This record gives sequence, C-alpha cells and structure tokens, in this order.
Amino acid sequence: MAEEQFIDLVKIFGRSGNGGGGSAHLARTARNPKAGPDGGDGGKGGSVIIRGNRNLWTLLHLRYTKHVFAENGENGQKNQCFGKNGANAYIEVPLGTIVKLVDSDKVIGEVLEDGEELVVMKGGRGGLGNVHFKSATMQTPRFAQPGEPGTEGWISLELKVLADVGLVGFPNAGKSTLITQISNARPKIADYPFTTLKPNLGMVAYRDFQSFVIADIPGIIEGASEGKGIGLRFLRHIERNSVLLYMIPIASEEGIKTAEEIKKEFEILRNELRQYNTELLDKRYLIAITKCDLAPEEEVTAITSQLPNYWPMLTLSSLTNYHLTELKDKLWSLLND
Repeated sequence: MAEEQFIDLVKIFGRSGNGGGGSAHLARTARNPKAGPDGGDGGKGGSVIIRGNRNLWTLLHLRYTKHVFAENGENGQKNQCFGKNGANAYIEVPLGTIVKLVDSDKVIGEVLEDGEELVVMKGGRGGLGNVHFKSATMQTPRFAQPGEPGTEGWISLELKVLADVGLVGFPNAGKSTLITQISNARPKIADYPFTTLKPNLGMVAYRDFQSFVIADIPGIIEGASEGKGIGLRFLRHIERNSVLLYMIPIASEEGIKTAEEIKKEFEILRNELRQYNTELLDKRYLIAITKCDLAPEEEVTAITSQLPNYWPMLTLSSLTNYHLTELKDKLWSLLND
C-alpha cells in the first residue's frame, strides 16, 4: 500500500486570513494641521477555497499537504487608502470530492463540476477606518475598527469515483481482466485475492464514437460493510456509479459452482451493499456469470437455467471475448434507458 498512487481521503488543517485593521490616522497639512480623519479601511482576509479540476483523478497531490493558510488582509492607510485584500488559498481537487469538517463530520459541500468553487473558510472582514465614524458631534475620531479574525480547523477531502458503471464482486471474480479487455485501463492482474488495491477507471469505446466510463472496484468480502478486508474503504465509490455490474465466476478453486452457490454469492454481495447504504440497491444492475471458458458450454447452460429467470443476466468470458460485445450493448442500454 505504500506505493499506491490512488489517494481518496486526506485531512488538511486550513486557516483563513484575518481582516486588516482600519486606520485611525488624522490628516495634517501645512495649510490645515487639523484636517480631520482620513484613515482607510483594512483589507479582507483571504479565504480557503476548494476548486474542482477535471484533470485530476486522485488526491495524491495533497498527500503531503497538511496545512493551507490564506493571507491576512493589510491594514488601512492614511489618505483613505484601503488595505490590500489577502490572497485566497485554493485547494484543487478532482470532481466527485466531498468536503467535511473533521470535528463534527458535517458535510460542507461537494465539488462536481470543473472550476466549481466551494468556500470552506471565509476570510475575516477588514475593519473600517476612522473616516466612517466622523459625525457632527465627533469631528476627530481617534479610533478605527479592528479587522475580523479568520477561521481555522481540520477538513477532510473524500473522493468518490465518478463512473457510469461499477464492477462489484468478490476478489478474483475477473473484474480487472474484464476492464482490460473492454476499456483502455491496464490494472494489475494476478491469480491471488486483492490484486486490485485501488479503483481503476477505464473508457469503453462504443458504437458511433460514443463511450462510457467503467470502474474496477477492489473486491468485496463478506463483512466488508463492517470493516473487514478492504471493502469498506472503497464501498463509497459505488455510490457514484449509475449502473452496477455484479460479477460472479462460474468456477472457483474447488471446481464448478452450483446454481445455489452462485445465488448465495449474489445475495452476499447485495447484503454488503444493503448494510453500507440501502440506496445502492435501487441502482440499475446487470449480473455477469464470468469465467465461462472454464466450464463446458452444456454445463454452463444447465447451471444458468436453474438461476432465477428474472435476473438480468449474461454469461461471458473475458479471455475468449465471449459475449463482451453483448455486455457493452446491455450496459449502454441500461445507461441510456
């Protein structure tokens, strides 16, 4: 995990700038040694602002950013000169980032569009100069308003991957192999569990120069919603997917699975999503029975015929490209229904 390049959660201590104090200057000239108040206003303190950037796909660039401070506003000057406003501090984030206050876990907002700005810590207002306090009964006010202090605190940035289709399945279900075959993504593939330790995004080319984005989510195990394995860390990414593709291999190390084993595996996956967020069950989905190249065609047919006929299901093999075109057609139909 030390070498991973996908960072989806960071915490940053931010501080907005203090407002500059107003000036209490009294004008004195050769012709008029008591020309009266001429103090200018203080400048506004800089704010801490989150800004969306469509060219970013991870929070990796913020991995070692622990403190972000905006500038203080400058004090007002004589001759009614305003103090300079403090510079804002911008934090660039990928689209799909949720911003929270660490202390209260309150959601400040989320960034979904390129260039969208979210002010998380507003800079303090500048103080008024003494010229504002001049009146008929107070011709020479010798005071001015101080600037407002800025705010500070810890914020968390939580990235949820934006993708059209999310792959859901146990480790070694063939998710990485599939995304390699139908998209431009090139995740690590190996014959052991948890090869995928970070979400991988791939662009799937479809007919007539159309395309959609597919996400390979790290494998889920039973109990993932309670923190077991690494599923809990990545379950939140599924919330951003429009369509879910459940991937259940027809074969395991013990041999060819029965229809009952496939149904049980599907129910476990659905239950983990239910435990994490019941709204995930409302998403449109497709069930892919994978690795069909490991079983004779007659046996595949016999097993799938025992599965519920209301399942939106497809058999496929990523290694032999079996039914991959049909898979893209069905996914495209679900996305555009």
